[in-house]
Amino acid sequence: MVAALFPIVNPLGSAPIFLSLTPGYPVNIRNKLVLQITINSFILLLVSILIGSHVLHFFGVSIPVVQVAGGLIVSATGWRLLSQRDADAKPKVDDPANVTNQAFYPLTLPVTVGPGSISVAIALGADTVHKNSYLLALVAALVGALIIALSILICYRSAERLERILGETGMGVFLRLSAFIVICIGVQITWNGISALVHNL
Repeated sequence: MVAALFPIVNPLGSAPIFLSLTPGYPVNIRNKLVLQITINSFILLLVSILIGSHVLHFFGVSIPVVQVAGGLIVSATGWRLLSQRDADAKPKVDDPANVTNQAFYPLTLPVTVGPGSISVAIALGADTVHKNSYLLALVAALVGALIIALSILICYRSAERLERILGETGMGVFLRLSAFIVICIGVQITWNGISALVHNL
């Protein structure tokens, strides 16, 4: 579960994006924001794993369709990051005192846990429940979501240090490489969904 979710969530690649969306924040406020994002991400992933497939079943939506839609959105997000100008990469945000207003949107969803991550979590949850007992599935979901959340906490808290090491040019290159990887992940998710849909015909 962790092996499948980690490259999709990609906290290391999202860390520079998080940093660019919180310019000039004091360390204590940024750390508070990171903690809130970590908690939000854990809850979002856990809910997606445990009940996401039931929600989809209620609305009559299949997992391959979610994969196709999520993959397209992930690819579009990666393309937007890849093609944006450096001047647009660091938008100024509101008063740091209001950081909690941004903790869920956009910093948790879609920057940290996007539609691609959610679709993968739903697919993993459905597969785990199908193959194992609900108790075992619950333990797997808790452990998997917790490990991913801890990786987000570590990577986001280390983002400032990474910026100092790489410098402005290095961060720009790292951001572009991360955006390209996001596009590749989005294409792969879309292809997996299309393959499943074609196979079911």
